[in-house]
Amino acid sequence: MTEAWKQALARVPELLAAHVQISVSALVLAMIICLPLAIWAARSPRVAGVALTVASLIQTIPGLALLALFYPLLLGVSALVGGGISAFGFLPALLALTLYALLPILRNAVTGLSGVDPAAREAADGLGMTSSQKLYYVEAPLAAPTIMAGIRTAAVWTIGAATLSTTVGQPSLGDLIFAGLQTQNWTLVLAGCLFSAALAISVDLLLGLIERGIRERRRILVGAGLAIIAAGLLTATLSLLIARDNVVVIGSKNFSEQYILARLIGSRLEEAGYRVRYRDGLGSAVVYTALSEGDIDVYVDYSGTIWTNQMKRSDSLPKAAMLSEIAQWTSTSGGVKMLGALGFENTYAFAVRAEDARTKSLKTLDDLARVSSDFNFGTDVEFLERPEWQMVQDKYPIRFRTARSFSPTFMYPALASGEVDVISAFSSDGRIAANDFVVLEDTKGAVPSYEAILLLAPKRAGDDAFVAALNPLVAAITVENMREANYTVDRENDKKTPTQAARWLNDKLRE
Repeated sequence: MTEAWKQALARVPELLAAHVQISVSALVLAMIICLPLAIWAARSPRVAGVALTVASLIQTIPGLALLALFYPLLLGVSALVGGGISAFGFLPALLALTLYALLPILRNAVTGLSGVDPAAREAADGLGMTSSQKLYYVEAPLAAPTIMAGIRTAAVWTIGAATLSTTVGQPSLGDLIFAGLQTQNWTLVLAGCLFSAALAISVDLLLGLIERGIRERRRILVGAGLAIIAAGLLTATLSLLIARDNVVVIGSKNFSEQYILARLIGSRLEEAGYRVRYRDGLGSAVVYTALSEGDIDVYVDYSGTIWTNQMKRSDSLPKAAMLSEIAQWTSTSGGVKMLGALGFENTYAFAVRAEDARTKSLKTLDDLARVSSDFNFGTDVEFLERPEWQMVQDKYPIRFRTARSFSPTFMYPALASGEVDVISAFSSDGRIAANDFVVLEDTKGAVPSYEAILLLAPKRAGDDAFVAALNPLVAAITVENMREANYTVDRENDKKTPTQAARWLNDKLRE
């Protein structure tokens, strides 16, 4: 078995448990909402019309967007009630996935109950049954196959959509898929897909067993199916509770350098006696809030990101002055401790092919502005909405012919193949030199400094052992070493995993 498969399978038990917990919880909550509502809707066409329209409207929202919408919503609610509501992890994922499961359950339940033969209802009335008795003994058993078909559909949808919950900080098998896509480690992608599919098939078979038991009026089958599902949920929940006891949670964003640095931090903390877990694939807007609220304990961010996204600053200061102000702001605004800068910068850098740089005399962003109307622009998924892009446009008359967003994994190949003509590359990315790309000079200083900085949650700021374990990383990583570590993960041949790259980088630091 390869190293990549060993590392992937080592992460599966915890992620599978988290996936089971969030998926089954969302499905059960959706059933609790839908089944009583379906009974009401089956007796009132007006209620049915409103309920199904709302459920259909929710279903038109992409799953990723639905998850993202709950993050600012819960942040606002938490601020309104004075805290106590987490906008990170389980709760936003639970709410979004529950809404996503509503339509198939509600539609099938309404259809099944409305489609009961009127003769059966008349016979029940003739026997003097009450409404509750008629529902329990006549309507529900006859509608059960249709209702169960909706529940089975919702279960498969929910388990699949749960892989997206990684983006709001809820661990799932999506952690493997997102990490694999960003690092072009297809073993991780395959492992995440296989176990997600296996879980969906297993749950569908168990629900099919329950459906058969209802149809054949065999309580033992119904009980067996429910017992297995309940046991799975209980086991997953208990294993997660045990795993989370006294564990350091290390956060990372969704690109190779972040995965490597997270593993580097993890190795240092493990040497100091801490148990660690990783929360990968977090967005810039999510990760800092998660740190300040104590949902994660430590992660690496960049000075320019904190400066523009969190502090809402658009001016540019020298590196030392910027770092000093960031350290003061993080401490006073949320108790976050900036341990220090790691020693390298990873800023946005506009890169073009060497041939275009030579034939079109491109050396600076002013030169790029001159030809921008003929160029197609490729960026990562965040850049076009970030303040830095507006700051660049304010100082340079750049107006590209088209602009497209890519995962960083595919952004560099897009430039190499000619699909785009310029990209918003990352200055510490080894793929720039490997592809012989030319980085254009920002002569007007539009993009602020992006020093890699180590941030600690408030609860870890006073942990002397924690701080001592990570202090040796401050000012210790050169941009050359970081580029080489990144490239070992990002290159197409003889790829390394982020854990292997972190080991290499750790050895370099100790030479």
